[in-house]
Amino acid sequence: MPGGRHPGSNLGSVNLLGRKKDNPPPEDDRSTPQAAPAGDDAARATAPKGRPTPKRSESSRKRGPVAPAPLTTAEARKRRKETAGPKLSKEERKAEKLVRRADTADRRERMMAGEDAYLLPRDKGPVRRYVRDLVDARRNLLGLFMPIALGLILITLSVPSPAVQQPLSFAMPVLLVVMAIDGVILGRYVNRKVDEKFPDNTETGFKLGFYAASRASQLRRMRAPRPTVNRGDDV
Repeated sequence: MPGGRHPGSNLGSVNLLGRKKDNPPPEDDRSTPQAAPAGDDAARATAPKGRPTPKRSESSRKRGPVAPAPLTTAEARKRRKETAGPKLSKEERKAEKLVRRADTADRRERMMAGEDAYLLPRDKGPVRRYVRDLVDARRNLLGLFMPIALGLILITLSVPSPAVQQPLSFAMPVLLVVMAIDGVILGRYVNRKVDEKFPDNTETGFKLGFYAASRASQLRRMRAPRPTVNRGDDV
């Protein structure tokens, strides 16, 4: 070329294949956004303005590595002994067992006496205490259910005669029906008495009736808490 000059390229004015005329040409590499920072820098970059930068919790720094799970029973026993603290002597273990047994016996005695703090959730409250007194002061057919049922089962197993087993097979359904009727009568009686004494009671009649029937079906000496009234007492 004359003068050593090259003519200017006209490729800038040529539209690439498939590109619309109104689309701007691609920008150079300097406009390409940089890669997002990693690690803590990424957390700082994404934190909204006006808020403190999120930090690692102190517990994760102090916790350290977690020990792997034991692979064998011997390893688990060894690790349990290491974390259990100093080994107690025979006398110390015996004394600790006696203290624990005495504490358990004391808690059970308080529960059987009816102290509200030691009762099960189903037995707590003045309403449930009143229901127990109503059941314990009344003679119920439900209390005979367990002895009669056990007697029928023993007779059925000890006497394999069809002449004996056939009447007993009809006696069991009759016994269940009689006990169910007595349970319904007891439930209605208990709910009526509770409504008279506790007009603001919110427990449903079915719950109180079932609670009364389940207590009445137990032998008197096996009831927990133990009865605090005698049969025939006015509650």
